[in-house]
Amino acid sequence: MSSFADRLREESEYLGLSRKELAYNADIKLRALAMYLGTQGSMPPADVAVRLAKALNVTVEYLVTGEGNTVKVIQKNEKNFSSSKSNIELDLERCSPKTRQFLEKTIHLFAENEKK
Repeated sequence: MSSFADRLREESEYLGLSRKELAYNADIKLRALAMYLGTQGSMPPADVAVRLAKALNVTVEYLVTGEGNTVKVIQKNEKNFSSSKSNIELDLERCSPKTRQFLEKTIHLFAENEKK
């Protein structure tokens, strides 16, 4: 079973972010990030979890519980809002949470393989 630290590490590696870049993007100290990624895997305060999720473009729910969609839902008030969704986004919405999670992990694996 993966933890907050595991999911945080996995998502930052997927994006190719160094610890320093992630800390900068989430506006937290590198030392604090090390605590969240460490073997103890301490849980950050809610505001920090939100900033980390935004920096990784995932939901807080996913980082904390491993449940839900790893892809952040774009809100209407965000700058990058697009009224049209791609076919893949529409297809993913129709899938069960378990199927979505399986597909997202599979895509992550393929993307990692492409880097090599």
